[in-house]
Order: sequence, then structure tokens, then C-alpha cells
Amino acid sequence: MEWTRALLFDALGLNGVTVVGQDWGGLIGLRIAAEHPGRIARIVAANTGLPTGDIPLPEVWHQFRNTVLKAPVLDIARLGQAGCRTRLPDEVRAAYDAPFPGEEYKAGPRAMPGLVPTTPDDPAAPANRAAWQVLTTLDRPFLVAFSDGDPITGGMAPILLKSISGASGLRHPVIEGAGHFLQEDAGAELGRHIASFVTST
Repeated sequence: MEWTRALLFDALGLNGVTVVGQDWGGLIGLRIAAEHPGRIARIVAANTGLPTGDIPLPEVWHQFRNTVLKAPVLDIARLGQAGCRTRLPDEVRAAYDAPFPGEEYKAGPRAMPGLVPTTPDDPAAPANRAAWQVLTTLDRPFLVAFSDGDPITGGMAPILLKSISGASGLRHPVIEGAGHFLQEDAGAELGRHIASFVTST
């Protein structure tokens, strides 16, 4: 969180930011938006959420977490492919693997699932709960742009639509034929929805 905040606001000095968060980008981006609302113009949540540990995560998420923690060889490109409905081109798979030339480079990806709150007493839960309190009343346009095929975070879409006041009165797309990584399966369509949202708000 601090690295992202420092980059966005200290190093780059950004204001009027449109936060677009997918997967981990949402866990970080929604917190950034809640903790620095004066810098934020609007928010897009795309197949993401902000777990507090108060509501159980789906079993498929726990299976993913166990795989990442226990696999003797962590195949990053394969994990990316598993979150898609379309076949990733070889060059895209290679790009996912590029930062991780050996197992010794994968400490970050292996640790990340353990940072997601799964119990109410998780150390990250209070900050996420505080963010929820801000986001539910924040007067910033909030677009919920989920795919129709995400077994991991799909259940968050109705919660966001019901809970976030900034989502009221907007048309929220459901991107068909896409999995968890909807930016890979339907990136151009997602981009059009985001561009339209930005220009209309």
C-alpha cells in the first residue's frame, strides 16, 4: 500500500485519478481510493473485491491459495491461463513468466495469497473494513465491470452494486465470455466501457 501511495502521490503527484482495479489491483486500488479520496475522480472495480475475513471466500480461492503455497514449481503463466476463458498467446504467457526466471524469484507471488484476509482477526482486516466504510458513502462515480465467468470474485459484483453509493444510477456492464482475467479475455471491450465511463463522468 505504501509503495503504491508513494509512487502515485509523492513521486508522480497525481490528482483526479481514475482507479481501475482488477484482482490484486482492486485490493490495493480500493484501499488507495478510500484512504486518499481527495485524489480520486472515479473508480472501476473489475473482478475484484476488498475482503475483510467476515464473509468466507469461495472454495476455489482456497484451492488456488494452497496450490500457490505448496506447488514445488509455481507456473505463473499457467495460473494466468487458468483465470482465462480464451487461450493466451505464447508471447503473453512468456510475458507473465518473464519476471520470474527461477523459483527463487517467486517469493512475492507465493506470499500474496496469504495477505488476503480470510478470518475476521486477520491483521489486514481492520484497514479493509475502514476502507469499506469510506467507499460505501464516497461521492465518486463507481463502475462495477465484472465478467460473467469469474468463479473467484464474481460474488462481489452484487455486493458492490448494493453497497457503494457511487454505483447508484450508473449502467454497469457484464462482460460476456470472459473469466477472472477479463482484461485478457475481453480487454478491448473492458477498455471501451472504462473510456465511456470516464468521458461520461
